[in-house]
Amino acid sequence: MGFTRKLLVLAAVLVPIVVPSVAAAAPLLGHATASRLVAGLQGSVGSTVGPDGALYVTESAVGRITRVDPRTGATSTFASGLPRTIPEVGLGGAFDVAFLGRTAYVLVTMVGPDLGGQDIVGIYRVDGPNRVTVVADIGQFAVDNPPVPAFFIPSGVQYAMQPYRGGFLVTDGHHNRVYRVTLDGSVRELIAFGDIVPTGLAVRGRTIYLAQAGPVPHLPENGKVVKFGPRSTTATEVASGAPLLVDVEFGRGHQLYALSQGHFTPGQPDGSPADPNTGALVRVNRDGTMTAIAPNLDRPTSLEFIRNTAYVVTLGGEIWKINNVSGADHGASK
Repeated sequence: MGFTRKLLVLAAVLVPIVVPSVAAAAPLLGHATASRLVAGLQGSVGSTVGPDGALYVTESAVGRITRVDPRTGATSTFASGLPRTIPEVGLGGAFDVAFLGRTAYVLVTMVGPDLGGQDIVGIYRVDGPNRVTVVADIGQFAVDNPPVPAFFIPSGVQYAMQPYRGGFLVTDGHHNRVYRVTLDGSVRELIAFGDIVPTGLAVRGRTIYLAQAGPVPHLPENGKVVKFGPRSTTATEVASGAPLLVDVEFGRGHQLYALSQGHFTPGQPDGSPADPNTGALVRVNRDGTMTAIAPNLDRPTSLEFIRNTAYVVTLGGEIWKINNVSGADHGASK
């Protein structure tokens, strides 16, 4: 596969975008309501809910993690000094953030020597407001253990991380695999796929849930949520039916949701993001279908839940707050 074919949702991440947001005016299912909580983030891709109940969001363009008050939208810098985007590449840097206990870890991608950078591709521990330490060199593992066939970027394009058994799961949307990474720096391939482009992760017990964007042109039937165990060699489909899935999360009552970046117009260059304002928060139904709870989102990248409220991060540097999500639900958990 070529370089752009495997970047899909990332192409506009680090470019300042000003697009009229229409999510507040879109018809939401049931009693759900949407409002913009934050604007002006720079290179926002990944997010998590911290141990203090706040949102933490990556800003790849400036190499920092921003803390967001989920009630007021007030922002403050939590950590800086992380590798930034390589200007000639236009992508990469701090892509996702997660906590183990009260310690934050950051997934950094596309900053290595294979793309003209000088930083390590992998997981960094946040030791202070301006201090970080590399704990796992995922890029070197990818270079030393290339997929078959090999791809354009030897170090891969890592997209999301998820805490798992004292370490992390990490997706590589370019090399089509999921890694198991431990805090002593060990990296191993947990499961590999064909051309399905793995993106977001969620865990429930021993079961791992994975969003798949699917290959270009990202047809709805190829946007899937699958599940597998720690020793699985294949994954089981849970649901499909929404284009270009980029995340999956559990909401209240163990209900499973996914985030669709939206419709992809055929003829666009491979690697382009979805069309503006075509994304959606979708509910995963028992029958394997998906139902849009909040449509017309503008190129979303990451999803978090705090009680009955969903928080959606977008390519344009916004966070949208979707209240009363379960009030729209008539489905069930998986």
